[in-house]
Amino acid sequence: QVQLVESGGGLVQAGGSLRLSCAASGSIFSINAMEWYRQAPGKQRELVAGITSGGGGGGTNYADFVKGRFTISRDNAKNTLYLQMNSLKAEDTAVYYCKLVGRRYSPDSIREYWGQGTQVTVSS
Repeated sequence: QVQLVESGGGLVQAGGSLRLSCAASGSIFSINAMEWYRQAPGKQRELVAGITSGGGGGGTNYADFVKGRFTISRDNAKNTLYLQMNSLKAEDTAVYYCKLVGRRYSPDSIREYWGQGTQVTVSS
């Protein structure tokens, strides 16, 4: 069983900062990528940022609307993903979800796992 638990969400004023964490646990053999998504009421879920594993040309990517404000990072030893959010805006208000792309065991197909989400609310 693979479990992802997000934390760090809450209420913050515009211009403030939050750091989200996503702790992965369970039967994890390998991780290809970990990503942050968000979903606002009435909107489709959208990619915020992603990070690939160190092997095979690892790197990060960001949605245009968060570049320069958000930073994604990962602690491989702890299987924990972070999202540092600075200069928050009201339009950043959404439920933020963590996604893991990887394998539970070998051999196994690549699967996607999702956390339950954490609410981020930014007041004007």
